[in-house]
Amino acid sequence: CGDSYFNERPEAAAQEILALIKAFEPHFVIAGPAFNAGRYGMACGEIAAAVQENLRIPAVGGMYKENPGAEQYRQKVYIIATKSSAAGMKEAVSLMAALALKLARGETIGASKEEGYLPNGVRVNFFACKRGSQRAVEMLMRKLKGESYATEYPMPIFDRVQAPPPVAEIKKAKIALITTGGIVPKGNPDHIESSSATKYGKYPLNNIDDLFSADYETAHGGYDPVYVNADPDRALPVDILREYAQAGKIGGLYPYFYSTVGNGTSVGNAKVFAENMARDLRADAVDAVILTST
Repeated sequence: CGDSYFNERPEAAAQEILALIKAFEPHFVIAGPAFNAGRYGMACGEIAAAVQENLRIPAVGGMYKENPGAEQYRQKVYIIATKSSAAGMKEAVSLMAALALKLARGETIGASKEEGYLPNGVRVNFFACKRGSQRAVEMLMRKLKGESYATEYPMPIFDRVQAPPPVAEIKKAKIALITTGGIVPKGNPDHIESSSATKYGKYPLNNIDDLFSADYETAHGGYDPVYVNADPDRALPVDILREYAQAGKIGGLYPYFYSTVGNGTSVGNAKVFAENMARDLRADAVDAVILTST
């Protein structure tokens, strides 16, 4: 079942898929791998969880760690950690099949680092070869020597972004536009990838009051681009902000816009993009940013 159909009609799609699975009477179900495709990941996770809950059949998923489906379902089903794209298909399928077979046989499932699934928060007591004190001292010695070591209790890392104060005088504010909707000059001169972007573009807006389909298009994959390509202002509202500036509702529009593709783009790359953009915007005394997506 296609992920688009599932996301448009989730309840109906789930019932159809469960009926098909039940009819085949499988010993286990493999959902995916979804890699870093967000909608596909959510669909795979929902189906795998429903199979286990409703049919009592073991299910295994496969996703990239940053897939939203992984975060949503990793505590409900085993999700094998995959690469971000189908380039990791061979390894992903091998791990998923091995784990599914163990589940079907009722064998004991080892730790996530042993089986290859994403950590699910489940901790199991076991007897180690060395006492905890000895392991801790050995870990400390490796750390002091600058050698590689791995903690037995990794702590989660959460980004904490403090909300900025409101714009004091919006009628005097210089506003910038940034989009993850992939709006680029016609022909995509910087060759921004349609998925898993590794770059962004900075494009001029001087003397541009409207974005026309003859001059701009979207490089974004994963959704129907027809309406955005027909009127790029739907993803990057240059026309409206020009009207606001002329009416005195804002101080003005920054003479450049930044664009990249959010489809499958890693958090690591996104942070680098943001740091570079923020450096320019601060230097040019931009007061506020409007960030648009698909």
